[in-house]
Amino acid sequence: MSKLTGWWKNRSSAGKVELYTRWSFHLFVLIEITSFGLAPVASAAENSSALVVPLSLFLMLCAHAVLCGVLSSKALGWVTGRRERPTRLAVATAALTAAAALGVLALKATGKIDEPAVAPTLVAGLTCFTAGSLVLCMRSVRTMWYVAPATAAAIGVAVLALGMPAGYALGYSVGVLVGCLFFSATCGFSAWLLRTVYELDHAREDQARLAVAEERLRFGRDLHDVMGRNLAVIALKSELAVQLARRERPEAVDQMIEVQRIARESQREVRDVVRGYREADLAVELEGARGVLAAAGMDCRVDFEAARPLPAEVQSALGWVVREATTNVLRHGDAKNCLIRLTAPVGGSVTLLVENDGAPEVPAGLPGWGLAGLRERLAVLDGTLQAGLVDGGRFRLHAEIPAPRTERLEVRA
Repeated sequence: MSKLTGWWKNRSSAGKVELYTRWSFHLFVLIEITSFGLAPVASAAENSSALVVPLSLFLMLCAHAVLCGVLSSKALGWVTGRRERPTRLAVATAALTAAAALGVLALKATGKIDEPAVAPTLVAGLTCFTAGSLVLCMRSVRTMWYVAPATAAAIGVAVLALGMPAGYALGYSVGVLVGCLFFSATCGFSAWLLRTVYELDHAREDQARLAVAEERLRFGRDLHDVMGRNLAVIALKSELAVQLARRERPEAVDQMIEVQRIARESQREVRDVVRGYREADLAVELEGARGVLAAAGMDCRVDFEAARPLPAEVQSALGWVVREATTNVLRHGDAKNCLIRLTAPVGGSVTLLVENDGAPEVPAGLPGWGLAGLRERLAVLDGTLQAGLVDGGRFRLHAEIPAPRTERLEVRA
């Protein structure tokens, strides 16, 4: 069963919207053939002596439906940014549609089409589906709204030019206008929705990259502030010591001792900077996880049940677990809700549970080193980490750090 549903579950939200939109437009091909193309076939069934014209019209509409389907597929590729806009195909489709509609009207004017509903049905099908496909190739909403009135006016002029009554021209124009407006609005909204979903998906990726770049800049700025002044002083004092040594002055030794002191102080300050960068604050990470997941459109609940203060090393290890788990929720699957629960009873083990839905049954790409690194961090504190799928298509990450022996003895006493 997982193989049958994996093709849908393993897609991102943008991928699901695109797949749904594409198959909807593929379905339009069948709708055009069954709803509009069968009209001449039905009329031919009543009069079996004249089959050439009805069958020709049916085959013509089938070819038109396929052409509109190909144009819609390529236009959706342009909307998602995967290919260039199919301008030539759009122009060719519009020209062929105009020729086909004009041919149908000519057959109606010359009496080759006897049934009164066949010609209006074919003209409506040809123009409406073409209008929808052309709208997919447009970006400006104002230009989209011109498609339906222009098509309706062209059909009305063609009807009058072929010598049919003005009432016929008005009826054709109104029918084409209403149909084209409906299809133009539907297709335009679908393109806008698909484009917006992908823009949001790209914005989320950009936000993650910007967060990483900002953290690198912060670390670089802190390191520069610590090392810049000290290295300048070391260079100056070393130059002074060289000059004093050339003159055989005893003060050169004092300057080198000062250089050695500054170098050791710089080493200590760099360690402090790196330690502050590598240690994660648990409260900050929990609040950050809530904000990031909420900004990504997820319902994130954070339960913090700590009956005792946690040591700094425990907070740092669990903070890294929260950070890695949040990253995995954002990068993998399509989660809608997430639960983060921290419990620290007096004398008991500290447990951290991170559970989310929308997890893919088969991880995409190669396995990373994130979970392995977390297990190494927790192992220093005799902690354990378990991660995997649970019932209901949810992914659960469970970290546990036992309480220190002294604390357990105090609780028992």
